[in-house]
Amino acid sequence: MSKFEWKANLRLNPLTGGENDYTASVATIGKKALRTPDIAKMIKDSGSELKLETLIYVLEKGDRIIREHVQRGHSVLTGCAQFTPRVQGNWNGPNAKFNPETHKIGLHIIPSAEMRSALKDISVDVLGVKDGGAYITLVTDTTTGRIDGTMTSGDDILIAGDKLKIAPEDDERLGIFFVNTEGEITQVTRRLTQNMPKKLLARVPELPAGQYTLRVITRFSNASTLLKDPRTIDYDRPLVVN
Repeated sequence: MSKFEWKANLRLNPLTGGENDYTASVATIGKKALRTPDIAKMIKDSGSELKLETLIYVLEKGDRIIREHVQRGHSVLTGCAQFTPRVQGNWNGPNAKFNPETHKIGLHIIPSAEMRSALKDISVDVLGVKDGGAYITLVTDTTTGRIDGTMTSGDDILIAGDKLKIAPEDDERLGIFFVNTEGEITQVTRRLTQNMPKKLLARVPELPAGQYTLRVITRFSNASTLLKDPRTIDYDRPLVVN
């Protein structure tokens, strides 16, 4: 019997549009993302004699060392994941040089052997099809075509789902927002290229590298109805600017 259980909702696959083709998404909304101080406190609570401030310092110092070695082009393997440098893009000829306009620096991040082993202790409880409310099913970086949660500052993302249309457009409370891990919110200010119930095409602001929650706030319900109060729709997968 599995020691842990994930809760998952089913949604129609936005890539195929098939009537009986669904994808599953783990229900993480409402769960706080674990951060370094939280991990340090858990280590302290487990019996460590080190001060909480010392634990936080050690963990943050370890993260800085990992980042610095990746910057130097090293592969780093921890107990959770392996970080391997990568460069994306097409190279025109054997003497082509790096061009930040057409090439992207990134990482391959894959689970470690320990993490893969830990995943074997998880079962999944499928809760059924997500109700007919508003939701985001998929975000595509239109520059790279990637759907893995990465996005490019200053370029467009395609947001697929249902009941996403920003309406009415003159309500300043509504729109598309990016929330960083500190809770700071950045709103999309450029006019949306597409603003439809099942599809939004938006320009990502010039965001610093980091992890963000995509948030859509709208009063749209259907073609003839607006909600009295704004509705908040968070994407249940974090987005990352490298």
